[in-house]
Amino acid sequence: MSIPPIDAATTTEIEAAAFRRLVEHLRERSDVQNIDMMNLAGFCRNCLSRWYREAAGARGIGLADPDAREIVYGMPYKEWQAQHQKPATPEQQAGFAKSHG
Repeated sequence: MSIPPIDAATTTEIEAAAFRRLVEHLRERSDVQNIDMMNLAGFCRNCLSRWYREAAGARGIGLADPDAREIVYGMPYKEWQAQHQKPATPEQQAGFAKSHG
């Protein structure tokens, strides 16, 4: 398999489009709990928002954690929690403890 040559600007545009699609997908799948994502993939919506905030900070843009979370969640985090977050089951908690010590 040969990856076609892609210039840096186009690479950035493709990566940005993939990021936007990931965020859109996560907003559509509010039934998927963050703890499940952590247990299966090792990251969750909060991780994604932290990475976003860190990337902004690396470019001199101060972004508060609640603002970065709102970008990823599409609403204030507390609102998302109230609407979509369920208490973690004992199985989910055990899986988290196993995978994240």
